[in-house]
Amino acid sequence: MTGLPVRHCSGCAAVVADPKVFACPHAHPGDDIDHVLVSPEPSGPWPDGAPGDPADEANPFVRYRQLSWTWALAQAAGLGDDRYVQLVAALDDDVATIDRRDHGFVASPLRSEPALAKALGLPTGTTLLAKDETGNVSGSHKARHLMGLMIHLLLLERLGLLRNRPHLAIASCGNAALGAAVVAAAANWPLQVFVPPEANPAVLHRLGNLEAQVELCARRASQAGEAGDPCYLRFRAAVRAGAIPFATQGPENGLAIDGGATLGYELADQLVAEGRPAPDRLYVQVGGGALAAATVAGLRTAVRLGRLDRQPRLVAVQTTGAFPLVRAYERALVRLPHPMALSEPEISSLLSRLARRRSEVMWPWEEQPRSLATGILDDETYDWRAVLEGILRSRGRAVAVGEPEIAQAHRLVHEHTRTDADPTGTAGVAGLLSEVNTDTPGIGPGGSGQVVVVLLTGVTRR
Repeated sequence: MTGLPVRHCSGCAAVVADPKVFACPHAHPGDDIDHVLVSPEPSGPWPDGAPGDPADEANPFVRYRQLSWTWALAQAAGLGDDRYVQLVAALDDDVATIDRRDHGFVASPLRSEPALAKALGLPTGTTLLAKDETGNVSGSHKARHLMGLMIHLLLLERLGLLRNRPHLAIASCGNAALGAAVVAAAANWPLQVFVPPEANPAVLHRLGNLEAQVELCARRASQAGEAGDPCYLRFRAAVRAGAIPFATQGPENGLAIDGGATLGYELADQLVAEGRPAPDRLYVQVGGGALAAATVAGLRTAVRLGRLDRQPRLVAVQTTGAFPLVRAYERALVRLPHPMALSEPEISSLLSRLARRRSEVMWPWEEQPRSLATGILDDETYDWRAVLEGILRSRGRAVAVGEPEIAQAHRLVHEHTRTDADPTGTAGVAGLLSEVNTDTPGIGPGGSGQVVVVLLTGVTRR
């Protein structure tokens, strides 16, 4: 299509022009390359106004549409902006009906949390901000990723590029499955969901109500030679059989990151609207890695287009029950001559090398992961490369926190905020608590004046 920017694979550098392709077509088992199909960076301009302004559009998929590759596809195909907005708005209306809320997608609140900051032991003068995704569609950030995918699928259908509606497929322990089921039901699109047997009964009940086809995936005996999350393995088998990867893992569907980037765009706009400086640190809980990858991508665009003056240090938080990203981060650092003073070319060179030698830093966790924060127990951090890039470019770090800190952070959030997040949703706060306890420079008792952001991402399911 004339004028449509092409995507490329960040692992093998393949160029892909076909908008019906979701993962790198050159990937094959055993090649040890981290294939992720990446959209071109948005060229702007940044939308005017601020989210929540009565004169502005509250739906992030309308407000930030010109930063979306799917919108660029619609314009290149001659659909026009008005009809694209109508497509998104109609889907959003159906999402609101299916999700049983009085709204579809809107900007999630960014709140100052001084009581929580005090309870955590942050230095006087430190501002703690929490972006609360628990009131979003399906109760978490996951539906953002999947809304972006569904808009793309409906556009392909509108343009006559996709027919007969193949099944969608997703692997999840809970929140992503619910987000997928709500969005798929809103579009009346069949969905297969692969979940573990220990999934929350409330989640399974809601999936049934949404008419998702649920398959419970138990771990097989070690002698079966199966390594990795059984839900993810069954999901991949379904995709090989013809299902569309309706996934929150970038390697399976790179457009999932595009939809999730709306969280980063919103965060940038809310900071500017409140007259706040760019944060010093951003704490993000990491399982498969799409949340961190997408938020960093959104903030990077905000900096590049002049909305923010800099990106915060990214602190990626995992649990000692499973920390594949932390392991990858530490293995990457030992390959650098001076890891605390990296140049941009050195970072790019390192990431390029590791993308072609994936098994040097990323492989499935060897034992069944366990933690209160069940939503970040992915056997692998599938979007590790994008998260590692965000850490290195921002001079951040990856940390693994213990169960006592996971539990304490969850309790403190419930005691000192109005957010009913689950232990996964508060795990980023556990990373902040860990840094307070270890007197990390700028965060421990010797620091002051920092602006810190945490993401509260999943509502408690009852």
